[in-house]
Amino acid sequence: MTIEEGRYVKGTMRDYVRDTLKKQIMELKLEPGRFISEKEIMEMLQVSRTPIREALVQLAQEGLIETIPQKGSFISPIDLGHVEESRFIRETLEAAVVREACGKLNAEQLLELQNLIAMQELCVQEGNFARLFDLDEDFHRTMINACGRPRTWLLLQQMNTHYNRLRLLRLADNYAWQLIVAQHQEIADAIRGNRPDEAERVLRAHLSRVEDEKEELKLKYPAYFRR
Repeated sequence: MTIEEGRYVKGTMRDYVRDTLKKQIMELKLEPGRFISEKEIMEMLQVSRTPIREALVQLAQEGLIETIPQKGSFISPIDLGHVEESRFIRETLEAAVVREACGKLNAEQLLELQNLIAMQELCVQEGNFARLFDLDEDFHRTMINACGRPRTWLLLQQMNTHYNRLRLLRLADNYAWQLIVAQHQEIADAIRGNRPDEAERVLRAHLSRVEDEKEELKLKYPAYFRR
């Protein structure tokens, strides 16, 4: 059975439930710490219990859902320990990749990075934080894949659930969107100019910003974080 907007085009009903709930969790429409019952999901998505239970198992495996026996499921709080570990691994790997990108990316690949930056600037003007997040991801993925390292990107995605939730919370709170885009531009310029030391310096500053902001976000949204 398939549904699009309410009726999913690809995959099973379980995939539809998982993808819909995951998107709402990542975009904070389902807030961290909030209880969510199978009945509520049934009413929300108009699906039966079986795909809901299968989807909840998958989301639990991704660290997005936790279940309490006899009570139900709730949206996992953001775990800052997981955030820091993911950030450390991402910064370590991307610092090596951005050095490799200098002098390696061709004109077409550099143009693709520049086009992504232009679209990010439009998102800033429009105040679209969810799309800005997607384009931020596209920028880093494009750079990594252009260096012939797609499995590095896939590895990062397997670890980034809590890290990405904090990044989306940061964007939703309107933390220096212009600075994020400006740093992307500096990284692209350093790659184009074959300046690996500068590229690495800006990239590390770009990815470590979350360290400076996470405590302020925790104070502002204490219920969103694991105690």
